[in-house]
Amino acid sequence: MPPLDLNEIETILLDLDGTLLDLHFDNHFWIEYVPVCYSEKHQVPLDQATEFLMKRYTELRGSLDWYCIEFWTRELDLDIEQLKQEVAHKIAVHPFVHDFLQSARGTGKRVLLVTNAHPISLNLKMEKTELNEYFDRIINAHELGVAKEQDGFWEKLQEVEAYSPEKTLLIDDNHEVLECAERYGIKHLLAVHKPDSQGDIMSHDRFHSLKSFEEITI
Repeated sequence: MPPLDLNEIETILLDLDGTLLDLHFDNHFWIEYVPVCYSEKHQVPLDQATEFLMKRYTELRGSLDWYCIEFWTRELDLDIEQLKQEVAHKIAVHPFVHDFLQSARGTGKRVLLVTNAHPISLNLKMEKTELNEYFDRIINAHELGVAKEQDGFWEKLQEVEAYSPEKTLLIDDNHEVLECAERYGIKHLLAVHKPDSQGDIMSHDRFHSLKSFEEITI
């Protein structure tokens, strides 16, 4: 990955799940744990529960409902907040994230967490990781009413947090988010090489891939 010219960057926008945090927690929760709980609660075979859930996930992926704890609690008749608490020990920070955040703050850049995570999930993850102390501001897509991968998000972000797109760095594991930000004019874009430490490598021809935060830690 070519070196970043930090002199060109005033604002650093950071995603949470899959970028700063290991996506294994979320993948395990939605793909493995929720189907088991749904199967037990509704007395249906596990394979049937899994098939139903995967279909619903696909239908809603990319929308705010996909990220909404309250929506899934109603949709599945499960206490999603409680279930997340039960497996919260799996929440983990990617290597060198703390070092990077400390160095980023030391450069005088404005460091923002910009996430689709529902406030309930966000609060749990901040409680477990204490990453919140590094950010100048935390902006949640649910507060803006549109997901990061949807057109209009980056304009709404501009309304609540003025930033210069050509002097902004965005790091995100979601390529649809990066593409949307690129259309808006954000100049410096980095994808995440392996969002889930136990999952597949993610590649994208248009964006440089960050293998480790050590690469961009001063």
